[in-house]
Amino acid sequence: MKKSLLIVVSLVIFVFISSMAGAQTKEVVIVTSFPKELFEAYKKAFEVKYPGVKVVIQQKPTTQGVTYIRETAAKPDTDLMWASAVDAFQVLKTDKLLAKYDLTKEIASRIPPKVGAFPVHDPDGFFFGFALSGYGMMWNKPYLQTHKVKPPKEWTDLVDPSYFGHLSISAPSRSGTTHLTVESILQAYGWDKGWALLLNMGGNMAVVTERSFGVPEGVNNGQYGIGIVIDFFGLSAIASGFPVDFAYPSLTPIVPANVGIVKGGPNPENAKRFVNYLLSEEGQMLLFKPEIGRLPVIPELYVKAPGGYPNPFKMKLGGLDFNSELSSLRYSIVNPLFDQIITFRLNELKEAWGAIYKAEKAIEEGKKKGKDVTKAIGMVAEARSLATKVPVTEAQAKDKEFNKAFLPKEKTETRAKLETQWDATAKANYSKAKELATKAMEAI
Repeated sequence: MKKSLLIVVSLVIFVFISSMAGAQTKEVVIVTSFPKELFEAYKKAFEVKYPGVKVVIQQKPTTQGVTYIRETAAKPDTDLMWASAVDAFQVLKTDKLLAKYDLTKEIASRIPPKVGAFPVHDPDGFFFGFALSGYGMMWNKPYLQTHKVKPPKEWTDLVDPSYFGHLSISAPSRSGTTHLTVESILQAYGWDKGWALLLNMGGNMAVVTERSFGVPEGVNNGQYGIGIVIDFFGLSAIASGFPVDFAYPSLTPIVPANVGIVKGGPNPENAKRFVNYLLSEEGQMLLFKPEIGRLPVIPELYVKAPGGYPNPFKMKLGGLDFNSELSSLRYSIVNPLFDQIITFRLNELKEAWGAIYKAEKAIEEGKKKGKDVTKAIGMVAEARSLATKVPVTEAQAKDKEFNKAFLPKEKTETRAKLETQWDATAKANYSKAKELATKAMEAI
C-alpha cells in the first residue's frame, strides 16, 4: 500500500513539475531583416542576461516578414517583428497583427517622444523605435578616384551621366530599407518627379541586388562605386576600416528602426523582456559596436559614442518629414512597380540612358561646331520623357481599391494583368527612347 501511494505521489509530482516547466517559456522567436552581425550581438547578450531563454532568429527580408506574420496570424509562431522600415510596422498595426505594450516609466523617461518631427515610438504603443536611421549614399573612395568621379551629395546628383554604370541599389521588394528609401524619394520630389528621378538613377545602375547586404559588400570591396543604403551600412563599414565614405542627402528621413510584439505570439513575457532590453542602456550601447553602427534613441548616450559619430539629436539631419501613413497605404504597389519598370528591365533601361547620354554629348559637340541641332534636341527630349515615364498615376497609387489587388494574400488576375501591362509599357518606352536617341545622333 505504501509502495503504491509512493508511486502515485511520485507521478503527481512529475506531472506538476512537467506542467510548470511547460508554463515557463524557454525562448523568444524573432522575425528580423537585420544582418547577422547585429542580431547575433543581441542574441548573445540577451541570453547571458536571461539564462535559459533562447533567442530564435528567423531572418527574412522585411516584406517577406510582413507576409509571414500575416499568413500565420491564425496561429502565430513568432513573438517579435524587428526591422528598420517603419512603414512595415504601420502595415502590421493596421492589420491588427501587433500587441499593444506599455513601456516602463524608467525606460520611457529616457527616450524623447520625437526625433525632429517624427515619433520615436508608435503613439498607440504597438511598436517601438530602438535605433534611429537615415538613408543616403556610400562610396568606395579608391574606386571613385580611379574612375575620376566626384562623391555625390544629393539624390539628384545620381542622375548625372558621370555616374553611368557606377551605381548600385537593392530591390525594394527584397529589402525593407530600400523600399523606405524609394518611398522617401517619392515623398521628397512628388510621385511623377520622384519616379522620373528613380528611372534616371536606374539607368545609371550597374546592378539591382536581391538583398540589401549585397550593395555595401560590393562597395566595400570595390565592385561598385556608389551604393544607395541605410546609414548603418556606411557607418559600420567606415568603423571597420573599409576605404569608404557616406553622406546623408538634404532630403532624407531620420526615422526609427523598430520592434513590435506579435499579437498572440507563443512567448509574450520573453517578448516584453526583449523589447525592454533593446531600450535599456545596456542594449542601446551595443549600437555603437563597429559591426553594428546604429544611432541610439537615448540622447545622453552620445557622450559615450566613438569619435565623429553622428548625433541625430544635435545634427541637422532629415530634411524630409516622412509620412508613414501614406507609405503604408501604397506599400504593396511601390515594390512591384519598381520591379516591373526598373529591376526586371534594367538592361533595357541602361541601354536607353546610354544612348541618351551619347546623343546629348554629340549635341554639345555639334553646337561647338556651329551645326543645327534643333531636331536632335527635340528627339532627345522625347527620349528622356519616355525613359522617365511611370505607368501608374499618383491617384491610382493612393486608391485603396487599386492597392487591394497587390496585397500578398491576393493572387488576382487584375494584378497579373497590370504587371504585364507595366512591363510591356516599360519595354516599349525604353526601346523607343533608345531609337530616338540614336536617330538624334544621326540627325546632327
